[in-house]
Amino acid sequence: MQQRAFICGLSGLALTPSERDFLGQTQPAGLILFARNVESPDQLRRLIADAKAAAGGDGRMLVMVDQEGGRVQRLKEPHWPRYPAARAFARLRRDDREKAREAAYLCARMMAQDLRELGFNTTCAPVLDVPIPGADNIIGDRAYAEEAHAVIELGGAVADGLLASGILPVMKHIPGHGRAMADSHLALPVVDTPLPELEAHDFAPFRALRHLPVAMTAHVVFTAVDPSAPVTVSEKAIREVIRGAIGFDGLLISDDLGMRALSGAIAERARASYAAGCDLALHCNGAMEEMVAVASVAPYLEGATLKRFDAALAQLREPQAFDREAAEEARLDSLVERI
Repeated sequence: MQQRAFICGLSGLALTPSERDFLGQTQPAGLILFARNVESPDQLRRLIADAKAAAGGDGRMLVMVDQEGGRVQRLKEPHWPRYPAARAFARLRRDDREKAREAAYLCARMMAQDLRELGFNTTCAPVLDVPIPGADNIIGDRAYAEEAHAVIELGGAVADGLLASGILPVMKHIPGHGRAMADSHLALPVVDTPLPELEAHDFAPFRALRHLPVAMTAHVVFTAVDPSAPVTVSEKAIREVIRGAIGFDGLLISDDLGMRALSGAIAERARASYAAGCDLALHCNGAMEEMVAVASVAPYLEGATLKRFDAALAQLREPQAFDREAAEEARLDSLVERI
C-alpha cells in the first residue's frame, strides 16, 4: 500500500486499536509525538515501535518531535537532560563566538542521541526566525539571535549536530515568523514589511541554509507577497518566496493544521496546503475524527513530493562518534537556565 502525504499525532501513551487500524489503512508519511505521549524511555520506545509496525511498509516514515531545548522540549527531566533555549547561545556568542557555535553543535548532538535511542529520526529544529523588538513572544528565546547572520551561524551549527547524530533537522518557520505580532496558534499574524527588508532580514537564514532537507511553513500573511493568505496556503508565497527567492528545494511540511491562524474545516485546510505547494500536511492533536479528515484528502506520496521525501531520508546516516562526557561539560550549566 502506498504512503499518503501527511503527518499525524497520537492520543496518548499507548497505541489504541483505532489508531492501529488507522495507521495501517492510511500509511502516513510521518508521525509526530508530544508530551502527552511521553512517560518513560521504555514506554516511548514501545509506542514508536508499535506505531511504525502498524503503519506497515519498510518503516520509511518521519518519526518527529519538537525538541528544541528551553520551553519547547517534549522529552524532559528526570529521564532526559534539560537543554538550553536557543537564545542562551547568543549570550555566549557575545563573549566567545567559537565557543557558542561549538556549544550549539554539541547540544544538538546530545539531543539527537537521546532521540535516536528512542526511535525518532526527525526533530522540528532549528528555529531560524529572526525576531524584532515588540514581536509576540511565541518565538522569543526560541530564536538564536536578533541578527540574521548570528541565526545562520548558530542555527547551522545545530543542524550540523543533528545530522551528525543521525537525526533530520526541520528548519522553521519558513520564510520567517520573527515579525509576527500575534501567536499563530491563536490568531493570524499579518506582516506589512516591504519585500526588500524581508529578503535582507527575515528570509536570509532560510536562504543561507536552503540545503537542509526539511522545512516547516509559517502561518503568517506577508502583505508584500500575498495579502490574501498565510504562507502555508498561499501558492504565490510558496512558489515565489520559498521555492523562488529563498531557493529551498527540500521537503516542505505545513505547520500544524489545527492552529487558529488557519480557517475552515480541517480537510479544507489540508487541501489548501497541498494546492499551495506543501509536500506534507501536519496534523498534531491526535483527534481521530480530524485525522481521518486529513487522510481523506491527502494525496499519495509520488512525483516531486516523493523525490523530496526520499532525498530527505537519504540524509539519515549512522551517528559519528563523539565524546558525550566532554559534550556535557561544554553544555555549561548556566546555558540551561531559561532567559
